[in-house]
Amino acid sequence: MDATSLQKANLDAAHWERNLIVCVFGSFTTIVAMTLLLPFLPLYVEQLGVSNHAAIVQWSGIAYGATFFTAALTAPLWGRLGDRYGRKLMLIRASLGMAVAMSLIGMAHSVWELVGLRLLTGLLGGYASGSMVLVAAQTPKARSGWALGVMSSGIMAGNVVGPLIGGALPPLIGIRSTFLLAGAVIFVTFLGTTFFIREEKRPPQAKGKSRGGWAAIPDKRPIVAMFATGVLLMVANMSIEPIITVYVAQFVVPAQVTFIAGIVMSAAALGSILSSSQLGKLADRVGHWTIIIVCLAVSAVLLIPQAFVADGWQLIVLRFLMGVALGGLLPCIASVIRHNVPETIAGGILGYSVSAQYVGQVVGPLAGGYVGGHIGMRAVFLGTCVLMAVGAIGNFVVERDARRP
Repeated sequence: MDATSLQKANLDAAHWERNLIVCVFGSFTTIVAMTLLLPFLPLYVEQLGVSNHAAIVQWSGIAYGATFFTAALTAPLWGRLGDRYGRKLMLIRASLGMAVAMSLIGMAHSVWELVGLRLLTGLLGGYASGSMVLVAAQTPKARSGWALGVMSSGIMAGNVVGPLIGGALPPLIGIRSTFLLAGAVIFVTFLGTTFFIREEKRPPQAKGKSRGGWAAIPDKRPIVAMFATGVLLMVANMSIEPIITVYVAQFVVPAQVTFIAGIVMSAAALGSILSSSQLGKLADRVGHWTIIIVCLAVSAVLLIPQAFVADGWQLIVLRFLMGVALGGLLPCIASVIRHNVPETIAGGILGYSVSAQYVGQVVGPLAGGYVGGHIGMRAVFLGTCVLMAVGAIGNFVVERDARRP
């Protein structure tokens, strides 16, 4: 290797680390922007002219879910366009689009405009999922688990910090100004993405090898397994959301119910934030499949005592430990997909993986609420335990078969 080639290799090594820093910051800020309205959304809906209590609750749910609905539908599309035209271009599109959409939400005059702009935010967004694709593609394979773990920590931190900022800022600067400030911060992400991210040029696809999508994947079983694992991850996180306050009320004094319930909800996210990068780093050494199987199995075991806790601190500790275990899944899912699909279609397949996770975010609360209401709250934990155990066994079988010639 001559001096010029060596210098280029060193520059590329530095670029993927800088890309990672920008992508983590951008993913954090965009996720914060998508979730910060949760604490004050009913108040904003009321300001926009909805007066009936039941209607306020209904419109709040519609407005909040609208963004994630369109994001789930468009994630594969943005992934495929990123494969074709460049992943950096998709991040520029997402950050600029979200900056504009968030600012416009602060100028809405009716609840219909709010819902439409939330739909637009999901349609134009996708920065976090696009960042996962770019980091997975640009990072050396030997460091991909760690890098994707850092990305996962940034995304989950955004989910935790968003509602906290949404609870603190509106009393200080007002609801509309909160949206405008969020749009300004995302515009900083747009500038950072435009000027600091460098995407390595990929060689043009040879003629006669233009197969795309599923046809280009030699073994589809690992990809299907990762889609299912993504659904399980979100189901495990979200299935207790509808019942947690009622469940905690069974063994906590009434004055502390909402406080303890809030800590329980945050404990799993905190555990995942702390463990994600470390488990990703470990996966680079021992294998991504191994971490996935162990994490699913440990999660299944930890769900059993959650069904029989007698005090709030017990549930908090168990949810924190479960978050630690689940923290390794997101980076390992992306790594396994990256290692099992051609580079030219990685974005599209990872986009489908993101959509699968959105499915879990919808199915988890619906299933948890139904089972908790019709069978019992303990059944939610035990049923999720069975699903996680089945997921661990299924991944073990698929991984074993995939190793065979």
